[in-house]
Amino acid sequence: MTAAPERTAVRAADLERELTRALDGEVAFDDYTRHLFSQDASMYTMTPLGVAYPAHTADVVAAVRLAREAGVPVLARGAGTSLAGQTVGPGLVLDLSRHMHRITELDPATATARVEPGVVQDDLNRAAAAHGLMFGPDTSTSNRATIGGMIGNNSAGSGSVRFGMTIDHVQDVDVVLADGSTATFGVVDEAERARRAQGDTLEADIYRRLPELVAENAGAIATGFPQFWRRAGGYRLDRLVEGQPFDLAKFLVGSEGTLAIITSARVGLVPKPSRQVFAVGHFTSVQGAINATEDALAFTPAGVELLDRTILDLSRQKIEYAALGKILQGDPEALLFVSFTGDDEAELVAAMDALVERWERNGHGYHTLRAVTPAQQGALLKVRKSALGLLMANSEGARRPLAFVEDTAVDPVHLAAYTARFAEVLDRHGLEAGFYGHCSVGCLHIRPFVDLSKPGQVEVMRAVAVEIKDLVREYGGVNSSEHGDGLARSEFNRELFGDELYEAMRQVKGLFDPQGTLNPGKIVDSPAMTEHLRDENPPQPGPLRTRLQFDVVGGMFGAADRCMNIGLCRKSTTGAMCPSYIATRMEEHSTRGRAGALVKALSEGDPHTALADERLHEVLDLCLMCKACKSECPLGVDVSAMKSEALAAKHDLHGTPLRSRAFGAIRTLNRLGAATAPLSNLPLKLKPLRALMDSKLGIARQRDLPTFHRQTLVRWFRKHQAPAGATQQPVTMLADSFTSYTEPGIGQAVVRLLEAAGHPVRLESKGCCGRASISKGMLDDAREKARKLAAGLCDGVAPGSPIVGCEPSCILTLRAEHVDLLPDDPNVRDVASRVRLPEELLVEAIDDGRLPLREDSWLAGRTVVFHGHCHQKAEAGTAATVALLSRIPGVTVQELDAGCCGMAGSFGFESEHYDISLQVGEDRLFPAVRSAPADAVIAATGVSCRQQIFHGTQRTAWHPAELVLEALAP
Repeated sequence: MTAAPERTAVRAADLERELTRALDGEVAFDDYTRHLFSQDASMYTMTPLGVAYPAHTADVVAAVRLAREAGVPVLARGAGTSLAGQTVGPGLVLDLSRHMHRITELDPATATARVEPGVVQDDLNRAAAAHGLMFGPDTSTSNRATIGGMIGNNSAGSGSVRFGMTIDHVQDVDVVLADGSTATFGVVDEAERARRAQGDTLEADIYRRLPELVAENAGAIATGFPQFWRRAGGYRLDRLVEGQPFDLAKFLVGSEGTLAIITSARVGLVPKPSRQVFAVGHFTSVQGAINATEDALAFTPAGVELLDRTILDLSRQKIEYAALGKILQGDPEALLFVSFTGDDEAELVAAMDALVERWERNGHGYHTLRAVTPAQQGALLKVRKSALGLLMANSEGARRPLAFVEDTAVDPVHLAAYTARFAEVLDRHGLEAGFYGHCSVGCLHIRPFVDLSKPGQVEVMRAVAVEIKDLVREYGGVNSSEHGDGLARSEFNRELFGDELYEAMRQVKGLFDPQGTLNPGKIVDSPAMTEHLRDENPPQPGPLRTRLQFDVVGGMFGAADRCMNIGLCRKSTTGAMCPSYIATRMEEHSTRGRAGALVKALSEGDPHTALADERLHEVLDLCLMCKACKSECPLGVDVSAMKSEALAAKHDLHGTPLRSRAFGAIRTLNRLGAATAPLSNLPLKLKPLRALMDSKLGIARQRDLPTFHRQTLVRWFRKHQAPAGATQQPVTMLADSFTSYTEPGIGQAVVRLLEAAGHPVRLESKGCCGRASISKGMLDDAREKARKLAAGLCDGVAPGSPIVGCEPSCILTLRAEHVDLLPDDPNVRDVASRVRLPEELLVEAIDDGRLPLREDSWLAGRTVVFHGHCHQKAEAGTAATVALLSRIPGVTVQELDAGCCGMAGSFGFESEHYDISLQVGEDRLFPAVRSAPADAVIAATGVSCRQQIFHGTQRTAWHPAELVLEALAP
């Protein structure tokens, strides 16, 4: 007799073969892909049978039919950011975000757009903004949430007090039904409904039987739904009762993919306000902030949002979000963001001022920050939209803020009393929680910290869920207000809706999906909320000694497992994370995907061997090691460091490839090239040699190689006469492998500027930082280089004297990876404490009057378009560089938010990565540079960035120090 696992394997293999034959999109049934799609942003995990990436509607049709024939459930998925477990399941996952993300129509005249389900909300808004329009629901996850997912959950967001929920904006939908047939749903009159009800198709059956079901249950529908308007639970039979249009498009909204799979939707757009202002109240308690909500609502704001101290404190610890803390007054326990939007800024400011006056009169809060301009609002909005991720960052091991009571909502008039009693429930059970959310609509996302791996904590979580469910009913509220039912809340639907209405919903499921193919176990007939929990029996890491120090609970495994799948790494419109995902839209190329793959590998019995797995390295291969995830991921999941460790493990088992050894020895190669220049530059331009390098070493023939300079920085410095009369502390400058041999003019510029500012400069040129070795997983080599360099930098220097360097990736390695490689080396610790960017010292010198700049340089009147290096953004930020450029008289500085350049050290030189490197650059950077005025000056701090900008746009990029030197007063 065949065992069940063997039958499952045969069924999976058969289905994979049939899908591969039938679909234009990709199909993946390997263990790593299945693991990556076993989780979403909720606390649940269920391993699917396999994953398909449909290219178009015909692929969805084929996938549903084949899965149905095989008796396999089908689960449609967008960004996988659902918080209640809607997008995890045991069958075939259809990732509709990879290919089906086209805006096929945008009609300003009718204020509508037709979109495929994988369209990201911000992408739709960007396209609509050109016509003064936007999609009304404003989710905090708008930079990665897909419209299909929003329809599935009936999402809302901060603006719902004015614009309602997704259900209010969906006009018609194209769907694939459970039997693989297709239909278009929207408003139909009775005659059209009767016509569509003819025949023996599933669509006809729905049009024929659904009105009967509604009529038979009219009483239960009238009394069973919560009366508060902001609801996202159950099937919306209330939208089909007598007197309402027969609109199956709106009926499907919030059905979580359990009734049909949407392949296209026509959605309404709303006028986009041209102005917004914020009043940000500062309060000494969360309850005080909530108490101030009623006064705020009296002025008809666009939204009222709460953030508590937990989130504020976490924002101060991250470079990406720290700007907010600098503009707050005092140390508030909570902030209340009240937004006013419209087209008349004077009216908006008047409303804001009137609110501030009322708050002061009624004693609400101790200070109110007025944020009128986009510059004033930037830090506020960034933290507000990242509240969930920041809250997650407070996790420690398996103790996480869990989403099981975070989607309730009550009428705002009851919010203060309701929240106070909510807090009493948490206190009674010994739970802490972060508070944030939409006070304007009575919805607070309260997420208690729970460690489900500890005995009794699952029972505590369930007890709290039951008490809060009862509490919200007492106040006439809803248990699911915008995040849906999923696995977290569906269990309670019979009790919440009543037996009769719940049975009607079960009949709806049976009508649309007779075989239970589509996302079963959600909304009706669900398992208990305590089943399929990710952390109840978490994976256990095997023994592993790492070369890098991972300073979190659980070491490298804990560093990967910090990922809570919120999917911020899938954003594509701001920041640099994650450049390869932006290019491929493959889940495995996101930070989340790579972290999940590493968790799987590190959970194996022999993690060292598992880290060398070829499939794992396929997942890691397109990581550019830009380190953006270290700062932009709210949980600081540093895939760059983990990739280095995985490469080291792979080299242990299989040896280090020649190309990796060549790049790791870049300083030696550059030194030899400079020593033999200019002759060494000639062969590198010969096509036969470049073809040989391409075929044998995998160095792309299309890429120009750096030019070696015989007059190296070291040679120049030996002959250079420093000015007399130094007045400031000495500075050690790191002569990195690029500034020394291929771009010595940049090093000369920094030396001249520092000396002009009164600093005596010592050049450290005997060692290599090992950055290239780290990126290639040659961590033992990097450790020795770090030890020697740190010793040299500490030898004979004044205590506390700054160490600077021109190349951010090199100088900041001394502050970051060196400490992780040699945490107990006193020299390394000392060096790390003294590392500074040269821009910091130069700004101080200009402001002190020690470095005068002239008004009449050729730069005056020009715009400097600045692109920051990814490592600089991650480890130090770009504020000092922007400040330095801004000090040049007559210059206007424009800092690009253009993501990673795509070059990333050796990545862009490698043959197999060349195309993706350019694709990353084409995302935002190249278009921004090309669109800059012809007389604009392009600036970039990184050598890779400058190479990539020239390669992709034929525009030369300067190092900021070179520009400052151009403006130096004689």
